[in-house]
Amino acid sequence: MSRKPKKGYYVKGVFVAEGSDRDLELKAELKGTWDSTRTDRKIESDALQDLGEALLGLRPKLLERLQLPEKLMDAFAEQKRLSNFEAKRRQMQFIGKLMRKLEDSQVQAAKAALEEQRTGVSLEQANILVAEQWRDRLIISDEPLTIWLEQFPQTDVQQLRTLMRQVRKDEATAKAKAAEAETKGHILPPAKKGSAYRDLFKVLLSHINGTANRPADDVFVDDSEDDAEDAE
Repeated sequence: MSRKPKKGYYVKGVFVAEGSDRDLELKAELKGTWDSTRTDRKIESDALQDLGEALLGLRPKLLERLQLPEKLMDAFAEQKRLSNFEAKRRQMQFIGKLMRKLEDSQVQAAKAALEEQRTGVSLEQANILVAEQWRDRLIISDEPLTIWLEQFPQTDVQQLRTLMRQVRKDEATAKAKAAEAETKGHILPPAKKGSAYRDLFKVLLSHINGTANRPADDVFVDDSEDDAEDAE
C-alpha cells in the first residue's frame, strides 16, 4: 500500500513539507520577520535544552512523577552513562531536540518540579499557603479585594463578598460568646471555624490553581485543612 504523499512544495529542486521548520522559515522570510523569528526560536530552543540539562539533576522520584516520554528518559540515562566530552555534547543536543517535542503543560510541570527540589515546597503546597494568606487578608479588610480582582478578574465577586461577610459574622459571634462566658468566669475552647471560612479558602484556592471554571468532577479538592480543623 503506497504512502499518502505529504503536502508541500519545491524550492530550488528541494521539497519543503508544509508545517516543517523550513516551511516556517520561508514564510517568515516572505513576511519580513525571519530575523526576529529565528532569534526567538533559538532562544526558546536553548532554554529547553538548558531545562533538559537541569532535569538530569532532578531527584528520581520527582523525575518519575513527570511521566516524560520513554525516549527522553532513555536519553537522560544515556547522557549520564557517557564520559566522552564530545559524545556528551551531541547527546545533550539530542535531549534538547526531544525537549522541544514536549507539550507546554509538561514543560511547566518540569519547571515546577525543579522549583520544588530547590525550595523543598511543592507547587500545591505553595498555592495552599498563598490561598491561606489571601483568605486572612480578605477577612480583615475589603481593601485587598481590588488587588485580587485585578489578578483574578473571573472571580464571582458577589459570592466572594458573601463569604467574607459570613466569616466576619461567624467570628464576631464567636468572640461575643467567649466574652460573655468570660464574664461568668468560664473559658470556652477555641471555636471551630464555620463552613464559610472553609468555602472562602476553597474558592480562592480554585482560582490560584486555575481550576475555578472547570467542571466539579474534574477538580480535586484537598480537604486536609478541613480534616485538621475537625480534629481540633
